[in-house]
Amino acid sequence: MKPKSNIASILSNRELEIIQLITQEYNNQDIATHLDISKRTVETHRKNIFKKTKVKSIVGLVVLALKNDLVP
Repeated sequence: MKPKSNIASILSNRELEIIQLITQEYNNQDIATHLDISKRTVETHRKNIFKKTKVKSIVGLVVLALKNDLVP
């Protein structure tokens, strides 16, 4: 697994926001409404997050976020 600083440095601020909302159990539509963006944009961000972090599931993403202090 990559060091903490590298994970945050490869993700955009918006992607980090989306990870935080995912860990709070927001679904794509909830995230879109909360951030005032389209559901499709959220889906694209999620796809990019998975690609950049090389995780394969939401559970993996949450574990990665917790291990790397990406959530409060």
